[in-house]
Amino acid sequence: MMSSSLSSSSLSIAMVRCRRQRPHRSPSVGVRASLENAPIEFKKYQGLGNDFILIDNRDRATMKLSAKRASELCDRNFGIGADGVIFAMPPAQSGEDYAMRMYNSDGTEPEMCGNGIRCLARFVSDCDGLPPKAYKVGTLAGLIQPELRADGQVAVDMGEPIFEPSQVPTTIPATRDGKVVRGEVPVDGETWLVTAVSMGNPHCVTFGRFNECDEGGLNLDTFPLSTFGPKLESHAAFPRKCNVEFTEVKSRNYVKMNVWERGAGATLACGTGACATVVAGVLEGRIDRKCTVELPGGPLEIEWRESDNRVIMTGPAEYVFSGAVNPRC
Repeated sequence: MMSSSLSSSSLSIAMVRCRRQRPHRSPSVGVRASLENAPIEFKKYQGLGNDFILIDNRDRATMKLSAKRASELCDRNFGIGADGVIFAMPPAQSGEDYAMRMYNSDGTEPEMCGNGIRCLARFVSDCDGLPPKAYKVGTLAGLIQPELRADGQVAVDMGEPIFEPSQVPTTIPATRDGKVVRGEVPVDGETWLVTAVSMGNPHCVTFGRFNECDEGGLNLDTFPLSTFGPKLESHAAFPRKCNVEFTEVKSRNYVKMNVWERGAGATLACGTGACATVVAGVLEGRIDRKCTVELPGGPLEIEWRESDNRVIMTGPAEYVFSGAVNPRC
């Protein structure tokens, strides 16, 4: 399945048949079927272990893989293995260089992905053979602006955080200036204190349960992520589910964070989650606006700028391997 070229017999036959068609006639049913089933090239990239299958989809407006097929390819035993499939799409709005669409590993479509957009920017640059530059990328969360730097890092202007409970969305009542800061969420008879933030997708950031978060906080080395992650992800307080960030503060400019991602479960990193974590930490008075977020896959540098309220995320995006897949099973 993972050939690094498209020299398969089905593609060759399709190309030959296309050349034999008369210019004024439409391709035959057999030729169209061959073209529709032609192998699709992909490249795999990872950002701090958060890994994605990348597909150049800029030649058509519809995604080349179905949600079902994307989920199958994300399977780590029977597919390529990834946290999601990302498509570089034609620009949808004036001023965009290209657009981003993606499927999570469970086949759901998120608004955006922070680590994913760094990988996408690196992928498009590699495909086009361009030197480091900035891009304007349209997403379901709005315009996002990644910039490839000469040192190999990718800095992304993630925009402004959203706090209005109905826009996160969450049903937790606002606790401070229209924001959900240290809101109470009951789980199995215990009360978790959470701060709700949207970075274009919903996040539930917690530093621990009631009293715990102010008395030493979480110890992520022993924390049962797979127990509490799903319960908060699908909690009724978050009608569209949420990404959940469990955070341990080490200093004013350094935190550790484990994430349970909506539609993907435990992952090694989450870019929007790191951004939401710093925003929440600042609102709760725990950390500074410029902070390193240490994830299981490595560190991200996050800054929530006071000057313009925008969040800047900086981290790596690296090529892993390439190949080709059948668009159908």
